[in-house]
Amino acid sequence: MRNSAVLSLAFCVSIAAAQEAPKPQFTARELFYSASSEPAQPAKPAPKTAAPAPAPKPTVAVKRTPVQPKPTESAAVTTPTQPEPSAPVARPAASESVMRPDGNMVVKTALVTAPAPESGTPLGIRYTVLMKSGDDMVPVPPGTVFHSGDRIQLSVQTNGPGYLYIIHKGTSGTWSPMFPSPEVADGDNHVTGWNANVLPPGSRMMFTGDVGIEHLFIVFSRTPEDSLEKMIYSLQDRAKAHPAADKSTEQPKAKKYVMSAAVEIPDSLVGHLSQTYTRDLIIEKVDDKTPADKSAGAQKPEDAVYVVNPSGNPDSRVVADVQLEHQ
Repeated sequence: MRNSAVLSLAFCVSIAAAQEAPKPQFTARELFYSASSEPAQPAKPAPKTAAPAPAPKPTVAVKRTPVQPKPTESAAVTTPTQPEPSAPVARPAASESVMRPDGNMVVKTALVTAPAPESGTPLGIRYTVLMKSGDDMVPVPPGTVFHSGDRIQLSVQTNGPGYLYIIHKGTSGTWSPMFPSPEVADGDNHVTGWNANVLPPGSRMMFTGDVGIEHLFIVFSRTPEDSLEKMIYSLQDRAKAHPAADKSTEQPKAKKYVMSAAVEIPDSLVGHLSQTYTRDLIIEKVDDKTPADKSAGAQKPEDAVYVVNPSGNPDSRVVADVQLEHQ
């Protein structure tokens, strides 16, 4: 009886220890690329010699589903290497500024690592500021200080399908949409993922006038963001009746998105989105001093910011306040 009690106690202790074991942690960049492929397969040891074996065993192909971005992106996407569960990453928190409804900025603390979701995939964006250098647009490190005459664009990549919104706070103090844009996909803001959206399309933003902080605000969600949709779009019914016998005529879409004229988005809405969704995000800023992420297929350092919602929920959203300092 005594031995049975000891065994039961030991069994309960082992279960409790297993339940309390910390989950492996991942950075925003690791979670961003984890949405592109199947879980990593164990690596096979490389052969020591090139001599063929007398009776070779059949090899087993490891299925990979790499996702290649457009040629404008420098980093190829492949299956990420997951950290060992026995060695979780412990990193301090990082701060990120968000907009309050009164127009003032407040600094919030965001996690920089998180466990993989139990179901679903992380939702994330990768954005890079491009600045004109000679005849080229080149990535610049996060936190770059800009000066009058500098010309820039914003490159935004998502790690899956969803709805993308980018708004800009102009000198008048009001927010207006940069994306969706009538010049891109006829104003449709649904993106398929892994493609770089370079904005503004066909032009560049130039720093002029008074010095200060320029603000861009990015929202990416798996489902349309109703509050922004109503302001940015007007829906026009373009359904037309066709004779029943005319089966060759393709039925048009019932609705067409049309950009509303003179759109102004209030600070209160931007502040609400910030306060509601920022707390669940993890953020990672990388530059030429950050080691290249070989697990994501990067062969050289990059200049980018990763913002990820690691929950895996179907209604996940990501928001990012991009602050551009003008001196």
